[in-house]
Amino acid sequence: MLIALEKAQESAARGEAPIGAVVADPNTGEVLAACGNAPIGLHDPTAHAEVLALREAARKTGNYRLTGLTLYVTLEPCPMCAGAISHARIGRVVYGADDAKGGGVIHGARVFDQPTCHWKPQVEGGLLAEESAAMLRGFFKARRQK
Repeated sequence: MLIALEKAQESAARGEAPIGAVVADPNTGEVLAACGNAPIGLHDPTAHAEVLALREAARKTGNYRLTGLTLYVTLEPCPMCAGAISHARIGRVVYGADDAKGGGVIHGARVFDQPTCHWKPQVEGGLLAEESAAMLRGFFKARRQK
């Protein structure tokens, strides 16, 4: 999760929302992908940190199914990212801060709880939640003051 926080900081420095994601193999500890949010810079509304990390991990493994891997992300995934996580068959999602407004896992759409969901990973929230939330609050507070 510390790597995800670093990626979130890098995103903020580029003017992107400070969200970072890492895909790792829990058996080996190998980090397969580490990405930050980039929809503005890439001109791509789907370039959320989670989606970019899933894409990179899939390229690295040579398989779009990432079964058994863990996704660490600094903010509860949105519904779009939760859908991508389900399709990728990620084994476990560990996130930092809850997203009561835009979340799609514990809040909002609760994608993994829908009967049409293809795959439901194990989900754990709250890892470095305060650090993740503080980074987001600080970023958006500074933007409102401009």
